[in-house]
Amino acid sequence: MDDQVRSGSVRRSLASIVLGFELIVVFLATLVIFGLSDLPAWVTLGGGALLCLIMVATLGLLRYNWAYTIGWAIQVVIVATGFLNPAMFVVGALFAGMWVYCMITGSRIDRQNPDRPNKENS
Repeated sequence: MDDQVRSGSVRRSLASIVLGFELIVVFLATLVIFGLSDLPAWVTLGGGALLCLIMVATLGLLRYNWAYTIGWAIQVVIVATGFLNPAMFVVGALFAGMWVYCMITGSRIDRQNPDRPNKENS
């Protein structure tokens, strides 16, 4: 139980919002990269689908602290997709910045909230 984040966590709420919007953008970026690149369709669409599935799974696992590590890895992968389409460097950097802000701010708010016990291992 110590490995779980409490259900009312602000950090968890903010992380799910960022990953949810990022999921939509990754899906659309997959279609753009499919249309513009010379990569085989199975590579582009399969890689995009795999990344989307990982993001959906991470959204469901955010109750565990280790899922945030996967969230950080997702941010790195999305920035790295800029090598396939340079616009993704900008998009990835924007989402990574939002992720960092939400992790810092959400953790701070959770620590300052005296009404609920804090079970996070920050």
